[in-house]
Amino acid sequence: MQQLSVSRLFDGENWFENVSLAIKDGVVQSITPAAGPVQPGMLVPGFIDVQVNGGGGALFNTAPTRQTLRTMLQAHARFGTTAMLPTVITDSVTVMQQAADVIAGAVAEGEPGIIGVHFEGPHLSVPKKGVHPQQHIRQLSAAELAIYGRSDLGIKLVTVAPETISPVQIRQLVALNVIVCLGHSNADAATVQAALNAGATGFTHLYNAMSPLTSREPGMVGVALADPHSWCGVIFDGHHMHPLAARVALAAKPKGKLMIVTDAMSPVGTDATEFDLFDGKVLRDGDKLTDAEGRLAGSVLDMAAAVRYAIDSLGVVPEEALRMASLYPAQFLARHSAGRIVAGAQADLVLLNNHWQVQASWINGRPLYNA
Repeated sequence: MQQLSVSRLFDGENWFENVSLAIKDGVVQSITPAAGPVQPGMLVPGFIDVQVNGGGGALFNTAPTRQTLRTMLQAHARFGTTAMLPTVITDSVTVMQQAADVIAGAVAEGEPGIIGVHFEGPHLSVPKKGVHPQQHIRQLSAAELAIYGRSDLGIKLVTVAPETISPVQIRQLVALNVIVCLGHSNADAATVQAALNAGATGFTHLYNAMSPLTSREPGMVGVALADPHSWCGVIFDGHHMHPLAARVALAAKPKGKLMIVTDAMSPVGTDATEFDLFDGKVLRDGDKLTDAEGRLAGSVLDMAAAVRYAIDSLGVVPEEALRMASLYPAQFLARHSAGRIVAGAQADLVLLNNHWQVQASWINGRPLYNA
């Protein structure tokens, strides 16, 4: 039995002082008053990132290998991520197949922190493609369906533009146990609503690369904000959305329906100032990434920094900010053993100091990072 004693613990709902956590075989057994010395800091549920393209100098599209997954996980574990969906942006069927094979091996062998895969594209809208390569944007075909239908990939998330894929096809994906998100889309509100009715349950990076809300055409943004059942991923880095837009989302969506994502690229955890993305370069200016045309190209955001931004810049109460990074993505993914620190939960944990900076992280009770 492993014991971890801390001065404060947040179980996903409430705070506890001076407690001891018992862990066995990677699962929380009990939380009891600490009998001896305690480690200073706040122990909170591990962060879950459903949209992460790279980290530690590695990009999953560029090198879809097990080593890339390990490099990404190690880079993000420093910032509290204990579970992630490595994300493949729009690319060829060959790259998608390679990525799927690597994910399948990682899931089968219990690679720490790798819980599935997110295919962001290739069934997107060209006018809202952002930095996704136009030459690979395409309609859904049997080749992609064969990948999405695999049962060895863990959690499967696919982002589509609903004007490029029919409600019948969305129902087909849902029947294959795919979580369908909507994004990179210029669709009108009626088309977006039809996609939700067909089984889509989320929106990828709210506001970004989606048809805007106007007085007579609510667009994807309007439906995303108005729909009480769907989840929205939000990139809280101060670049992807104005603080007022973030506050509108916080006010509009029911509690539990906004989840923090990073959309992180390879420079996270490094000092790199540029990297190659398909046929172009992405440049880093502080904590902002843009391509040669000045378009946002993912982020160098980490989950802990996003939590701090929510608390410090948006006025989100700490408990809610922590849930947006852990419990709510767990609920979106139907990972019922994650997002809380309670008996029976997976021991994915993060130790924070009083400035919400990561001091240590554990996956399945195993130490992964120590500051």
